[in-house]
Amino acid sequence: MKKMIKITMISALLFAGFIACKKSNVAKGDLPGDKTTMLPDTMRRNEAIAWVDARSNVFGTYGRFSDTAKIRRVLDTLKQVGVTGLVLDVKGSNGYTMYPSNYSIQVTTLDGKSFTPGVDYVGFMIEEAKKRNFKIYASIITFVEGSAGKGKVYEDPLWRDQYQSIVCDETGRRVPVVSTGRNGFVNPSIPAVQEHALNIVKEIVSKYNIDGMILDYARYTDIDADFSDFSKNDFIKFLEEKYGDSQAKRMEFPADIVKSWKIVSGVVTPNVTGKYYKRWLLYRATVIHNFFVKARAAVKSVKPNMKFGVYVGAWYSSYYSVGVNWASQDYDPFNDEELRFDWSYPDYNKTGYAEQLDLLMTGNYFTQLMLADNAATANLTYHWWSVEGSLRGGKYITRNKMPLYGSIDMGNVDWPNQQAISKTIKYIRENASGGVMLFDVVHVYAPQYNRLKQPLWEALREGLKK
Repeated sequence: MKKMIKITMISALLFAGFIACKKSNVAKGDLPGDKTTMLPDTMRRNEAIAWVDARSNVFGTYGRFSDTAKIRRVLDTLKQVGVTGLVLDVKGSNGYTMYPSNYSIQVTTLDGKSFTPGVDYVGFMIEEAKKRNFKIYASIITFVEGSAGKGKVYEDPLWRDQYQSIVCDETGRRVPVVSTGRNGFVNPSIPAVQEHALNIVKEIVSKYNIDGMILDYARYTDIDADFSDFSKNDFIKFLEEKYGDSQAKRMEFPADIVKSWKIVSGVVTPNVTGKYYKRWLLYRATVIHNFFVKARAAVKSVKPNMKFGVYVGAWYSSYYSVGVNWASQDYDPFNDEELRFDWSYPDYNKTGYAEQLDLLMTGNYFTQLMLADNAATANLTYHWWSVEGSLRGGKYITRNKMPLYGSIDMGNVDWPNQQAISKTIKYIRENASGGVMLFDVVHVYAPQYNRLKQPLWEALREGLKK
């Protein structure tokens, strides 16, 4: 499930440059800001965590994880090449779980393939991981409940009609997200939606002996969401309580947020914004921040020592478009004179959720490794579209408040050769405080699922050599 959505996100990078602030890349040198709140970059966990997407590995045509014997062989080889842990996808974009759940349907058969009958996939994977001394983290696709005609937004009228995300099309018309051909994102601001996600989080943490819980897609679908009546009323309440705005009830919705839209690289993007646009961005980021406070508390209420983390895209300069501020609250994008972003607003720093995390995984999915590799970026300190620049930026805006794991996509990116993959893995592992996340295992053993059309075991082995 994660694989298909992530490809869409990578394509969305094409339009991100149009909406990112022109000041997002700066010359080398010291930046203003309260440096006393930035912890020294002293963490070096040096981990190598491989992501195991359920849709591709278990149910994909060339996936090997439907068979327990093949799983053991793959895990043995991962251990041999230097992998130290796994992220196990346990809830996909259709909302179904890979384990028996009280809150969702368990999926054991999909696209004509079935997992070994009578075996709990999640329990088996955790047991086998522990045998190999792997760290193991469970991940869920948080705010998506429908894919390919399956899931709550298709099967449950309440979720279809009230909880499904409402987006604007290029004409400004408000439509359900699945009508645009995308997966069934749900509205993160609705309490029942949050409660459902939190129940699943607590269930996984209490049920399984894992090392940590990772949230994926804990966000809005994109800049065109969510324009439901619920969000309108919730936004009005936000304006009244935060700003004492007595005129908020009279707003023209959604025109006072976005007056007109346009298509950029296939993505519906604001053309002309309204008077409430930046406060709308602040509101959405506040919704996600407040959910993360609840999610961390949910994890710690079950197992206080359990690690709580998230996967996000490394492209912070445009990540506001999905309602997420993964920076520290000690970093203020509005008052950073060098890195100030055009979309930021006073108090945006208060929506930062880095302090809620025990670990952060960022998708540094770029073929450009070093800033010096491109004349246009050679004199920059931060650059959100290169591995070196985005790792620097990630540590700068999170203030080193938690271990940061940089990530490499080995299958969906146009690598020139395996040596480039190895070099990128090595750089990330040596420079990200937590280590490297490897997306995805299926790209390594199934050449049909990577652009090089080759098994990538040697790329992994060379990249993980110490």
